[in-house]
Amino acid sequence: MSARVKVKICGVRRPEDARAAAQAGADAIGLNFVAGSPRFLAGMHEAQAVLAGLGGVSLIKVGVFVNPEPDVLVEYAKSLGLNAVQLHGDESPETARALKARLGGAAVWKAFRIARAEDLRAVAGFPCDAVLLDARADGSGGDASRGGTGKSFDWALLDGFARPAEWLLAGGLTPKNVAEAVRRVRPVWVDTASGVESAPGIKDAAKIRTFVEAARSV
Repeated sequence: MSARVKVKICGVRRPEDARAAAQAGADAIGLNFVAGSPRFLAGMHEAQAVLAGLGGVSLIKVGVFVNPEPDVLVEYAKSLGLNAVQLHGDESPETARALKARLGGAAVWKAFRIARAEDLRAVAGFPCDAVLLDARADGSGGDASRGGTGKSFDWALLDGFARPAEWLLAGGLTPKNVAEAVRRVRPVWVDTASGVESAPGIKDAAKIRTFVEAARSV
């Protein structure tokens, strides 16, 4: 019997949405600090308000950053009690190692944007605690698109891919396709943001609940 897939609800920007994720049984929520994203949290105060919505429920709290200033990232991680920081930019292995040394126990997750098989080569050996695989966005979305594309990539690219011990599948996952994704590629985690929203940045509690149930129906 395979292990239960873990679920991350990303881009949470309202206290009630954090509460809905907790009540649905999600394992983690993501807080987006990528300027320009519809899920952007503009500062520590907004993030603290979101976390207050958890009402003491212990979930993994993940901060999403793109090419952050290290001092800013470390301050946010420690002040908000983040369990992990998720890097979506051009951060180098050296940057990841340096951050890890300063985070006081918080994990470093690295996102890789996938469009073709060769994009997976960068994953091997990257010094991080977990790998997130997302779709590569086309066009000029800038840094905002790096925080999550809302689009899927071809899961067949993962056939034969040496999966890390801890990895997340992201990109276009919804209540309608997440069960298929879990059956097809057996991720350790599934990660969604726009797939459980009623409008950009506004989560739908019923969709969150259905997503979690579908992911764990396999």
